[in-house]
Order: sequence, then C-alpha cells, then structure tokens
Amino acid sequence: MTDPVTFVAGVVFGIALAAPPGPMNAVIADESVTHGWLSGVRAGLGAMVADICFFVGALLGVVAIVERFALLRGVMVGVGGLLMLYFAYDTAKEFQDGFTDETSADSGRGFRRAFALAITNPYQILFWLTAGVALLNPGTVDVLEPLSASLSGLFVVHTGTPLLLVGLFAGVALWVVGFPATLIAAKNRIDSMVPLTAAVSALVLAGFGVYFLTDAIGILFG
Repeated sequence: MTDPVTFVAGVVFGIALAAPPGPMNAVIADESVTHGWLSGVRAGLGAMVADICFFVGALLGVVAIVERFALLRGVMVGVGGLLMLYFAYDTAKEFQDGFTDETSADSGRGFRRAFALAITNPYQILFWLTAGVALLNPGTVDVLEPLSASLSGLFVVHTGTPLLLVGLFAGVALWVVGFPATLIAAKNRIDSMVPLTAAVSALVLAGFGVYFLTDAIGILFG
C-alpha cells in the first residue's frame, strides 16, 4: 500500500522518539566525539535494537507483563540506575586518563552500553505499553482535524500498518546516523568538544542513574 503520509508520520515519530536528551544520547555523544562517527552509530544501533526487542515484546504481550509486576519492574529500574552510574564512572575515568584514539577503541563497547541502558529503561517499556500499543492497533488518526474542520482528511495516518512501523524505525535510523555526524562536524570545528561532551555525558548518566535508583527504591519499598 502506497501511503506517503503514514510513512512520513512514522519517520517524524521515530525521530521524536530517539531525539530527546537522555542516557542513550549521552552514550552516543560520548562514543561519537571520543572514538569517531562509526562508534557513535554502533551505540545508536544498540538503543535501536532494544526498541526492536520492545516492539516484539509488545506484540507478544511480554512488555505488559513486565509493567504488571512491580518487583520485576523495580529490579529492572534499579539495574538500569546502577548501569548508568557505572557508565558515568567509566566516562569520567576516560576523561581523567586521556581519550583513546578511535582506532584503538573497543568496537562493540558503545553498542553494549547503549543496549544495556535501553533494555533496562522503564520509560521505553512505558512507551511501548502506551503509544507503542496504539501504533500497533489498526485504525486511523486524522492529525489536523482537531485544529480545524476544514483541515479534516488532509493528513490521515493509518496505524497498525507495516508502513508506519517501517517509517518509525527509519526515523530512529536517521537519528542514529545523523546525530553522530552532527557531533563530529562540531568536534572538527571546536577543539574543546571532546572533553566537554565527555563531561556532560558523565553528568547526564550520573544524574539519571541516581534518579533511576531512587525510583527503584520507591517501587520496591514504597
């Protein structure tokens, strides 16, 4: 089925899903400016593979099971928080020891870091329980109709279609490729980009780590 509106909507939604600041983008940024564009892309692919796992889990009902059991959810949140604190320490240590040339970087490190953070991220689980489920259910969304009755039918998105899902993951892939490229371009113009990005990434990871651990304690003992 040819439906460019649905595909474009999926792409926009995918970029919107991938773009907000957070622990995954902190890892992508650190890997990109420290070890090069390809390392940043690999980190982005780690987060993207986690989303694919959640997508399959939503189809099979596994995501709903995780959300239903507070103990399991709390443990996942806690593990995610500990991982973020560890990766914050790792990034800060690299900052202190001096940065490794991209040719000597562990080629799979960025992928493993981003995947581990994403797969234990309760907010991604929550997304696939809510908006993700809505995307999977067949139906139509008239995007512009709430703005004006005269705009009704101009931008209709068909949910539950392969085209929407292909567009969504295409949007995520565009961010995975484009975000590291943008950072590399900025790095080439600004000499201080590497230490600044590493410092910010460590702070973001540490902040989210503390937040996730606090959330896990509330879930498990609240």
